[in-house]
Amino acid sequence: MSETGSHKDVSENLPSEHHAHGSEVAVTEDPFANPGHPAHEYRRQDIDERAAKHSERVVAGLFTLSMLGTIAFIACFVIFPVDKIVFIFPFGNVSALNFSLGLTLAVALLGIGAGAVHWARTLMSDEEIADERHRADADDELRANVEAQWIQGAKESGFGRRKLIRNTMLGALTLVPLSGLVILRDLGPLPEDKLRHTMWAKGKTLVNMNTNKPLRPEDIVVGSLTFAKPEGLEESQEDFQEQIAKAALMIVRLKPDDIKDKQEADWAHEGIVAFSKICTHVGCPISLYEQQTHHVLCPCHQSTFDLSDGARVIFGPAGHPLPQLRISVNGEGNLVALGDFAVPVGPAFWER
Repeated sequence: MSETGSHKDVSENLPSEHHAHGSEVAVTEDPFANPGHPAHEYRRQDIDERAAKHSERVVAGLFTLSMLGTIAFIACFVIFPVDKIVFIFPFGNVSALNFSLGLTLAVALLGIGAGAVHWARTLMSDEEIADERHRADADDELRANVEAQWIQGAKESGFGRRKLIRNTMLGALTLVPLSGLVILRDLGPLPEDKLRHTMWAKGKTLVNMNTNKPLRPEDIVVGSLTFAKPEGLEESQEDFQEQIAKAALMIVRLKPDDIKDKQEADWAHEGIVAFSKICTHVGCPISLYEQQTHHVLCPCHQSTFDLSDGARVIFGPAGHPLPQLRISVNGEGNLVALGDFAVPVGPAFWER
């Protein structure tokens, strides 16, 4: 390459403000000029109404497929037992319920997604518009512009004009949430009235949780805290945790003059009161007792109850007093219940 040619090639790439031998180099054209957007190419659906109608039917068909998938999801949930195993190639032995629920839910969601994408690519406006960057905070002019673009986009989408797409899309979006509602049934059996009843009944003996022996009035001194369970409930039982979670008691002996609530005094025996050990906030077991104030404290969220005043809430997030169990003494001198709790124990629920 000649020396002259070499200098010429270099000079063409120099910026305009560069000086060589005291003279300015001539300014060249910008090699990275913005080429702009290519000319807009119309789709077949833009110029052929028959093609547009075909795309409309395809989108409506996909939304309808989604609705059928949701209905099939609910049907599979009802039809297949949870323990049914089937062989499906290439997965092998799988749960018929899990496989069918996954497949039908996939169809329901895929129908909505594919329908929305096909609608956008074939029927909605696809013309590209360049817009300058703007500040993060919108001024009145920008807000008006966005609102106008929204109205224009809604008009160009054909949502109001293409009723077949609109109705099937709304149907698919309305039905698919039912899948989530149906599977809530798998959270477990319905509680029915189990939350309203415990093992306590008239004549049930109060048994010390530590010694596993019946409690007698002389066993409980003023200021002490004793935990009790119903007679006949043993740790070896299969449902022990379920039953003790509702029936656990705390027994405290107060001076009769310290009891402020009349019903509490009537349901007590010689100052001995029995309250549910289950906190009415989220069901934590209460175990902290302040002898001087007669307050019990839940260690989870610090809900505090006054055992001298019907176990009412005096602090914390609990919304209800602790239920009291009415007690007395049987012919053998043991403390016994005179019935079940008058109200459900533990946290509140929607029926309560």
